[in-house]
Amino acid sequence: MAHDSGKGSDGLAHVDLKPAQGKTLFETIEQSDFPDEQTYIIKRSELSFVIVNVFPYTPGHIMILPKRPVRTIDKLTNEEYSNIWELVREATIAIKSAFNPDGLNVGLNEGTAGGGSIPDHLHIHVVPRWSADTNFMTTIGGSRILPITLADSWARIKKSWPQT
Repeated sequence: MAHDSGKGSDGLAHVDLKPAQGKTLFETIEQSDFPDEQTYIIKRSELSFVIVNVFPYTPGHIMILPKRPVRTIDKLTNEEYSNIWELVREATIAIKSAFNPDGLNVGLNEGTAGGGSIPDHLHIHVVPRWSADTNFMTTIGGSRILPITLADSWARIKKSWPQT
């Protein structure tokens, strides 16, 4: 499905927030009054949070972010850095349990030249991958193929998140 305004790549409506004055999009989402099941926030810690990507490459594609908006990894405090990478580790456990992928991609894109589509707030992607899951729909059709809804991905990962 094409990415219509106010809809995720599953074609269903989602919380479609614009960045609040002086805040990044991710700060606006994390600080909103919407419940986590509507913003697709999976986990919150004191310094970071985990959210489902509403335009995922595959089902289960999530992002881990510091609550404080920083553009580059070197601007994180030691505490933020440690907390984020602990959440990345937990995310890999949850995704493997929820989706049983053949592999994972874990990475971040700094700046627009580095591939970041939202460069003003650092985020780390965790993407489940399956053998032969590549296709060209995003490139040629501006669309993604998702066999489950974003809400279902959120629920599966949330349920599988390790208890810490």
